[in-house]
Amino acid sequence: MKSVIISIGDELLIGQTINTNAAWLGQRLTNLGIKVVEIYTISDDYDAIHHALFEAEKTADLIIITGGLGPTKDDITKKALAEYFETELVLNEEALENVRRIFAEKKHPLLDVNVKQAEVLANSEVLINELGTAPGMWIEKDNKYFIALPGVPHEMKNLFDKKVELKIKNRLPLPFRYQRIIHTIGIGESALAEKLYSWETRLRNDGLLLAYLPSPGIVKLRISIEGDSDSNISELKDIVEKYVSELQEIIPNYIFGYDNDTIESKIGELLQKNQATLATAESCTGGNLAHKITSVAGSSKYYKGTVVSYANEVKTQVLGVDINDLKEHGAVSQQVVEQMAKGVKNLLKTDFAIATSGIAGPDGGTAEKPVGTVWIAAASKDKVMSKKFRFSTDRMLNIELASIMGMEMLRRLILNL
Repeated sequence: MKSVIISIGDELLIGQTINTNAAWLGQRLTNLGIKVVEIYTISDDYDAIHHALFEAEKTADLIIITGGLGPTKDDITKKALAEYFETELVLNEEALENVRRIFAEKKHPLLDVNVKQAEVLANSEVLINELGTAPGMWIEKDNKYFIALPGVPHEMKNLFDKKVELKIKNRLPLPFRYQRIIHTIGIGESALAEKLYSWETRLRNDGLLLAYLPSPGIVKLRISIEGDSDSNISELKDIVEKYVSELQEIIPNYIFGYDNDTIESKIGELLQKNQATLATAESCTGGNLAHKITSVAGSSKYYKGTVVSYANEVKTQVLGVDINDLKEHGAVSQQVVEQMAKGVKNLLKTDFAIATSGIAGPDGGTAEKPVGTVWIAAASKDKVMSKKFRFSTDRMLNIELASIMGMEMLRRLILNL
């Protein structure tokens, strides 16, 4: 089963909007055992839409289109689809009722242009969009499946999760696919591949697929296996799980989670398991560490708060950093970051603390402490760990890496690694 994703919108082509929809859909389709063979990003143009559909039909069984379903004149996807499928647009009463409901809830007047949102292809099955006014559409032609979805990410995801995925499972002849994601941290892709050389060779010889998926500070390993309707599903799953278990013996200290885990969710689990609390003191990360920690639902059970000590007077007056250490060693130093961690732990009366202090860039670096130099500390009641990192010259990347490695240092402190 092959698929093509078509993303429509001039804003995607000029870089005004990042095409997150295609990446999200690619992941979801892959999880269903559907191979995404191409992704098109095209303008709101009749010829471009028709050409993309024509080409997609040649190679794919399933074509998913996102964007261009809005009420403005530049949103022409529905008209282009009607021409391509040689049908007409008709007003759908269920879709219209959904539009009326949304406008009534917002207490906005319903205009003619908004009513047109309820127009759909006459030959389509309508997918009511509970979060927006643009309905999705499911079209079948010559044993090919076309799905048109709104381009607004949260609307598209909601429609796919609640309606599209079930239809795909019920109507399309899907292959069996089983996969596991192993999250590693503290080791680069090349070093990881070297450690896993023999393991990877055996895995591939057994017919499994392996992908290295690097991101800032983290490398994911995706192990997958595919089969048809005659396959012994339980046996295939056992093969994958055997190789996952072997990783625990080969790289135990580098694995922090599996599948949908994140480093922030895992430290939350560790803190709750130990009935412990956490505080953070942030200089170069400027609150990003707190943002990542609090992005986890239920984090209020273990996270007390942060002090963004960007200025040195906040470090001394709020966190109790010794002014002489600041003068002698500078803000980006082991002495200062350890005092920041202990200071915020005492201030907010927590069991653990993380502190960051560094030179995010693009300026502010010196020969001794170039841009990307970051000191990170993690403190418990009776121990403080600290380490100097040299990241990059990119400001946002440095902030992200410092936040991730701060959480990793806490993980190692809790687990005594």
